[in-house]
Amino acid sequence: MGIEKSSKRIGRTPLLIMAAIAVVVLVGGIVALNFLQRPVIDLHGEKGEFFVPRGATIDDVCGLLNHSEWLKDESSFRRMAALMSCERVKPGRYVLKDGMTSRQLVAKLRSGDQTPVRVTFNNVRTLPQLAGIVAGYLEADSLEILDAMRDTLMTETLGFTPEMSLAMYLPDTYDIYWTANGEEWVRRMKHEYDKFWTETRRLKADSLGLKPNEAVIIASIIEEETNKKDEYPIIAGLYLNRLRMGMPLQACPTLKFCKGDFTIRRVLKKDQEIDNPYNTYKYAGLPPGPIRIASGTTIDAVLNAEDNEYLFMCARPDNSGRHNFARTNAQHEKNAREYQKWLNQRKIYR
Repeated sequence: MGIEKSSKRIGRTPLLIMAAIAVVVLVGGIVALNFLQRPVIDLHGEKGEFFVPRGATIDDVCGLLNHSEWLKDESSFRRMAALMSCERVKPGRYVLKDGMTSRQLVAKLRSGDQTPVRVTFNNVRTLPQLAGIVAGYLEADSLEILDAMRDTLMTETLGFTPEMSLAMYLPDTYDIYWTANGEEWVRRMKHEYDKFWTETRRLKADSLGLKPNEAVIIASIIEEETNKKDEYPIIAGLYLNRLRMGMPLQACPTLKFCKGDFTIRRVLKKDQEIDNPYNTYKYAGLPPGPIRIASGTTIDAVLNAEDNEYLFMCARPDNSGRHNFARTNAQHEKNAREYQKWLNQRKIYR
């Protein structure tokens, strides 16, 4: 009997040990899970915008987060990264949230679940100027972006001559990933260009005898003529009248473009002799391309040009930025003399 009782006790012992181990493992697992699921991000009231550059490791991420003082528990984050086999993270702009757990943070960085940046540009004349603005939003630097925008092969593949490349960029606000490179930026702008030029807009251009890019050229000149939006369709109508009659546009902004100086306040007679295809005094028709990046608003003003009989325009002698419009050369000459007199009185000779 004693031997049987002893055997029963011995038989029970492994079961008790196994049960004890199971309890320890379960408790340990719960403790570990709770540890790893504890909030590791504290934004201290900040918006949590976090940029991860290309090739960043977990060490790099920890350094960046510690620098911002948002990472409350680095060890928990590192353990979860190891458990999820995350040695490197995908680059991008991430918007973190207060109270994120280590699992949520690692999953976000490993999957590349980034938030786009909002790129805004307007009132831009040149590609270098635009490249500088865009570089302020993206990881790519201005030189990479400019090289892509000036890439003749890619530009022509997208359907633009180098001179017409300015027409591809429409001032607006765009959501785009921070990691976009120069080529991705250009292709995105071509996508937006195609979206802008709907069938309705193309039909309007065709009804005016214009191709879409020709409407952009006219819009670019108008924007350099005035900042008064109510004058846009009036000037558009005037330019279309001249084009239909075969008259040179004689647009002063094109002379400023030829000289590379838009600060000129007075265009001189000698400027009209500049031998440049953009000189609309010397060459009839439209110049080879836009003289600046034109806005969609101005392009629409061209497409909805006023049906008028104006052939001439001259700045008003009152510093208002507005113009006097004329149907006859005689009336225009009178307006021009008054404006030149006004410039002379103010000693504006250039």
